[in-house]
Amino acid sequence: MRRDDPNNSMWSDAIEMLARAEHLHRQFFQPRPAPLQAAWEPPVDVLELADEVLILVALPGIDPDLVEAAIEGNALLIAGRKLHPPQLRAAVIHRLELPQGRFERRIPLPPGHYSSVQRSAQHGCLVFSLRKMA
Repeated sequence: MRRDDPNNSMWSDAIEMLARAEHLHRQFFQPRPAPLQAAWEPPVDVLELADEVLILVALPGIDPDLVEAAIEGNALLIAGRKLHPPQLRAAVIHRLELPQGRFERRIPLPPGHYSSVQRSAQHGCLVFSLRKMA
């Protein structure tokens, strides 16, 4: 083909476009590592009172101080880890039903502004108390 041939120019443009498309495909469709996902989500109850919101989280045996809790936007994010008891290493296992490992839960909050997160343990649940701001 000659240099001034219009077919040559179209062929060059087509090859250049294919190269750009391949580059974009490699750039945007690369496998990325999956974000760390929680293994399980504990069940919750959300109760609104006049001056606070109470969130009860079914986490029997968990120390409230070992659970991360933060208000993010209009949700309370809780996360932590529930470990098997040390006796499990030497035990003959007949049944394991209680969830173990990393947990995380994003709990939507009623509309409003909250000043603090207090936590306690009651009857096998962690209780998070969020004070309402006026």
